[in-house]
Amino acid sequence: MQLTSLNMHIAGLSRCRRDPGVMSAEQAHAAMQLHLDCTVATCKVRRRARATLVEEGRCVLDERALP
Repeated sequence: MQLTSLNMHIAGLSRCRRDPGVMSAEQAHAAMQLHLDCTVATCKVRRRARATLVEEGRCVLDERALP
C-alpha cells in the first residue's frame, strides 16, 4: 500500500465516509488540503482533520462553526 510523505496510508485519507483515526497535525493539514471541496458535515476525513487542528491550537473556529 502506498504511503503519503507523512507515513499515512493514502487509502486512509481518500475515502470521505471512512474515519482515518488519530492523525498528527501535519497529517491533518494534508487531509484538509486533499478534501478541500468537502464539508465537515459530510466528510469524516475533513471532520477528523479539523478536530485535530483545533485540539492542537492550529485552527480557531468561528462561533458559527461550533456545534
